[in-house]
Amino acid sequence: MTPERPHPGRCSAVGRSGRRHTAASDAEATRLALAARDGDARTADLFVRALHHDVRTFVAHLSPDPQEVDDLTQEVFVRALVGLPRFEGRSAARVWLLTIARRTVVDSFRYAAARPRRADREDWCRAAEEAQPRDLPGFEEGVALRELLATIRADGRDAFVVTQLLGFPYAEAATILGCRVGTVRSRVARARTALAGLVGESEAEAKASVLAGA
Repeated sequence: MTPERPHPGRCSAVGRSGRRHTAASDAEATRLALAARDGDARTADLFVRALHHDVRTFVAHLSPDPQEVDDLTQEVFVRALVGLPRFEGRSAARVWLLTIARRTVVDSFRYAAARPRRADREDWCRAAEEAQPRDLPGFEEGVALRELLATIRADGRDAFVVTQLLGFPYAEAATILGCRVGTVRSRVARARTALAGLVGESEAEAKASVLAGA
């Protein structure tokens, strides 16, 4: 069965599995990061657990190969733990960590460019669907959103994922993405327009198919 296409206006609820970061959770994650700088293994483990979901979600939407998501997520935390002694808490630990995640994915792009094969879109979408727990609410809508995001420009996809799926304010998203707030806003707007167009095309095709079979 073909998953129902999600409407871009409803996408902020997709992919979060009911989790939303708050000022309190951001403060706690930052506290854990600062406490883990001295090498406390237990605190470091709590830090990883607190932010693992957001990092994996971010990486999963940015990486073209879903089979590499877990490895990339692990690499993000390896880099973060190595860099923790330099973390001073000037920004939220979540923002700092997703900045590392974005650089990690970009580095993987550069490495993949030198390889003879990259997963094509069909493999990407199929593997993304197979990798998700099927008993979660919104599973089919989440798969459809992944398929749509795979077709739009990477900069728009990055901005859309950070602001609409992970729920970051535009100012923090700008820090993560390394651009101006206005640039984030324009990229999100373009992504919304592109997604809305794709949804419209899909609905038109479905309607035409129904009429043809009538």
